[in-house]
Amino acid sequence: MPSPRLPLILAGAAAAIVAACTVPSMPEAPDGAKFYAANCVSCHGMPGQGDGPLAAGLNPAPADLTLLARENGGTFPRARALSYIYGDPEQGHLARVMPQFGGAMADDTVPIEVDGVLTPTPRVLAGLLAYLESIQR
Repeated sequence: MPSPRLPLILAGAAAAIVAACTVPSMPEAPDGAKFYAANCVSCHGMPGQGDGPLAAGLNPAPADLTLLARENGGTFPRARALSYIYGDPEQGHLARVMPQFGGAMADDTVPIEVDGVLTPTPRVLAGLLAYLESIQR
């Protein structure tokens, strides 16, 4: 005689399989805003205009992140921004003031389009890119 728990066990297993097959949600601007608030405000300021509390003591001065698209012919420079935030290999750690955020973030990636190519990108940085695109003026 089959166990009365067998249907419950099978239903639980089926739910686990379906959950494993779902595509993870893509990070959005509010997700990136959280990362920005925790890691970027001290230099770039809350509005992203390079006027954070530590900005006066930095050389070079922090960039105005709200003008990235304007300075790139009206298109947000996703690849350049991502490589700079993640840690551009052409910039040694002594050649830049901004920290590199790569490393430990590489374990959780999502595909984002960068210059027409779906690129595995750390989830937190994909959210930050969405946020930075949302604050362009």
